Amino acid sequence: MSDQEQSRRPVASSAEDQLPPGPAQPAAAEPRAHEAAGRARPPDETRQESPEEQGARIAELEDKWRRALADVDNIRKRYARERPRELEAERARVASAWLPVVDNLDLALEHADSDSGAIVSGVKAVRDQAVEVLRRLGYPRYEETGVPFHPELHEVVSVVDEPDTAPGTVVKVLRPGYGEPGRQLRPAAVVVSRTQG
Repeated sequence: MSDQEQSRRPVASSAEDQLPPGPAQPAAAEPRAHEAAGRARPPDETRQESPEEQGARIAELEDKWRRALADVDNIRKRYARERPRELEAERARVASAWLPVVDNLDLALEHADSDSGAIVSGVKAVRDQAVEVLRRLGYPRYEETGVPFHPELHEVVSVVDEPDTAPGTVVKVLRPGYGEPGRQLRPAAVVVSRTQG
């Protein structure tokens, strides 16, 4: 074959050039991808820190840790200082809510020798005022009968047979309760109808 014929022959391309374009790459191409990924890494990930750099980084982290501990300790001390003041302020608010009730009881006692009917109505008014104070503090009064027994709201004092009443019904309240489910000041003392069984 002459030199001219050889130059006219098409040159065979490499195996990679003959593959159709697409996501699949031959196994021979994988090392090149890893090499490219290795070159793309930031220098900090591949470079080993010197002992001096490691020591500086450890010292910086220890300093941050000590500062965080100091902050937590300061918060704890501030809370310990402020808590008694907050408790005292809350006690004062609750006590001041009761002052009008005490004032009205004093007025009722001043008129104890006068008309007994007026005294009774005055004491009832003071009682209603005290119940309202409790309601404002988040402990409403309840003394309903004919309602189902609720273990959070009621304390059973007695059980009776009530033929015309569903079992487990509150038939009488001996002492009213104050509060709501999950927030009880005192449960109501009640008499409950007997459960049939």
